[in-house]
Amino acid sequence: MSDSVPDISHDQHAVRRQKLAELRAAGFDPFRANVATTHFSQDAKALYVDGQDYVTVVTVAGRLITFRVQGGSSFVKIQDQQGPIQLYFRKDVLGEERYTVFKKQLDLGDIIGVTGPLFKTKTGEITIRVDSFTLVSKALRPLPEKWHGLSDAEQVYRQRYLDLIVNQESRHRLMTRARIVSAVRRFLEDRQFLEVETPVLQAVAGGAAARPFQTHHNALNTDFVLRISLELYLKRMLVAGYDRVFEIGRNFRNEGVSRRHNPEFTMLEVYQAYSDYRGMMTLVQDLMRHLVRDVVKPTETEGEGETAVTRPSMRIKHAASGEFIDFENGWREVRYKDLIIEKTGDAQWFSRSKEEKIAGVQKLGLFADAKWEDFELTNEIFGKLIEPTLIQPTFVTHLPKELCPLAKITADDPTTIDVFELIIGGMEIAPAYSEQNDPDVQRQMFEAQAGEEQQKVDQDFLLALEHGMPPAGGMGIGIDRLCILLTGAESIRDVILFPQLRNTAG
Repeated sequence: MSDSVPDISHDQHAVRRQKLAELRAAGFDPFRANVATTHFSQDAKALYVDGQDYVTVVTVAGRLITFRVQGGSSFVKIQDQQGPIQLYFRKDVLGEERYTVFKKQLDLGDIIGVTGPLFKTKTGEITIRVDSFTLVSKALRPLPEKWHGLSDAEQVYRQRYLDLIVNQESRHRLMTRARIVSAVRRFLEDRQFLEVETPVLQAVAGGAAARPFQTHHNALNTDFVLRISLELYLKRMLVAGYDRVFEIGRNFRNEGVSRRHNPEFTMLEVYQAYSDYRGMMTLVQDLMRHLVRDVVKPTETEGEGETAVTRPSMRIKHAASGEFIDFENGWREVRYKDLIIEKTGDAQWFSRSKEEKIAGVQKLGLFADAKWEDFELTNEIFGKLIEPTLIQPTFVTHLPKELCPLAKITADDPTTIDVFELIIGGMEIAPAYSEQNDPDVQRQMFEAQAGEEQQKVDQDFLLALEHGMPPAGGMGIGIDRLCILLTGAESIRDVILFPQLRNTAG
């Protein structure tokens, strides 16, 4: 159509290929060139000492993200893993021939290496004066337009590499995710937890009630499933005498996709012998405070103008509600039953008949399926009307025993289990249990587990329990949800580098 925006990417592709052909005809292949870097961009900047221009020489490499040639001297920027750094190209330094190559053969998106001394411009920006440069990879296709980025939201996920080049918010968020995972690992190792790896291919989909992905191993002629949980193999490690273990690994559930669910997701599971769910409370509080203080590093400013003072904070603004989450003093503990009674206004809720509970759920404006069990009706209230309102860190304790067959039954209330769900920002961040280690009770709870997606009984796990597992506390943390919370992301897709998407091929 005449009023449509012209697609110039094809023309740019042809021009760039012509430049590549000219380089090769001149005996230079940029895809065989390399550069021995001495520093990343921010590390290089940190070397600069005020007043010592053109003293410290560095070699850096990165992608050209701003490129505008101006006569005999030009300022451009490249970007590497740590971010951008400014470069200063001068004809009288490089010589006319090399400066012409810079002007004529380089394009936005090319990857180059440069060597030169650091100096500070009049505007105060630390810059490298380029004494020599090498084109090390020619970009044959143009980058997305700088100010508009990727216009198609799904293209952001399909071509994440482009999103990370042009979108600083995405770069920062996913870099923060990497730092969060690294900090979690160090935190646990400092407390003498041992990181282990357990099978992804499993004979039985245990440790959760979820639909698994199925596959077949040809050499063994055996059907397997991709694991839906890390739990049962980590507990085998407790039986083996490893008292503190953890794993950060992928789980796979063949279920729905939403803002908080991806079929492939990352879990942390941690188990500590001679502990219980209360020991896990202390552990997760310490971990969350560590991540906020040392990774996210929020600040708050008090006062205005010249009297303003910025101080470290332990509060993070919740993206959806605008409420500040207090990780230092905002922790609360409340029983599941108390929350349900408060929401329904019915002190006798848990002694009501199924028909009365169906009516109660419907009265609250929720759907109630007559096929649901009593605990499912109650949990619909919790999941839809209570959990989303729990913005401050909240330990919801003593859930109905039907919700988890792997936890110890509460001594003074056989209808509940010794567990907590840590809810922050309106979503579950970490469930934790006093782990069931009685093999006979565990068998009974496996076999009695209700629900359409009843998990198979893992007989090998029960055999392991019969050899004796110490009392233990166990906890799982969804790393993706944790990153949503700590980075203020809107969706799980925003904190996963390459989320699963519908196949558009063909």
